Amino acid sequence: MIRLGVNIDHVATLRNARGDAYPDPVDAAKLAIQWGADGITAHLREDRRHIRDADMPRLKALTAPLNFEMAATAEMVRIACLLRPHACCLVPEKRAEVTTEGGLDVAGHKEILAPKIARLRDAGIRVSLFIDPDTKQIETAAELGAPVVELHTGAYAHGKGGELERLHHAAGTVADCGLELHAGHGLTYDNVPPIAKLPGLAELNIGHFLISEAVFSGLGPAVRKMKYLINCP
Repeated sequence: MIRLGVNIDHVATLRNARGDAYPDPVDAAKLAIQWGADGITAHLREDRRHIRDADMPRLKALTAPLNFEMAATAEMVRIACLLRPHACCLVPEKRAEVTTEGGLDVAGHKEILAPKIARLRDAGIRVSLFIDPDTKQIETAAELGAPVVELHTGAYAHGKGGELERLHHAAGTVADCGLELHAGHGLTYDNVPPIAKLPGLAELNIGHFLISEAVFSGLGPAVRKMKYLINCP
């Protein structure tokens, strides 16, 4: 069974739009868990544009594992080591971007990332690296001791030619390196089935589409349908 991690960032985006206390992303996380989510993902950005510091301990206290998405900064490493979530996924982050625009350049920032990954692992946190489906990036992730890589599926989701084949090749490299394979970004009901067929895939992390779909069908049914689609024969 492929696990489904539900990213609840954009429930917080809606909350913050008017500065009120609702909708509460923690309530959304609880509902997603009730309807089959295997974990909750939340990205505490440096500018705090959606998830806030006070949200994180409340999410950590839930029954499902918390995947803390974060930039590889000293501040975020410090927060993560205090919080000790189940996992941390290191992602690239730019203030001007609307959403994460690509994978982390692990190979190009190896010396910067190595001590941060080591500190997170020493705190008992499972480290994942959000990377493009590139052999060099995957091999460097293994060298750095990160047990998990999450392949960026954004180019595939936007219809770039050859991306599904590239993802399949990357999945094979992930297996050869002895890493656990996760994937995510831009996935919907329509485009997720081929990604769910990636060999060795253990987990998908999906957020914006599920929160958008919740406007029409409710978050619970949206989570349930996605869970079915990624695991149906």
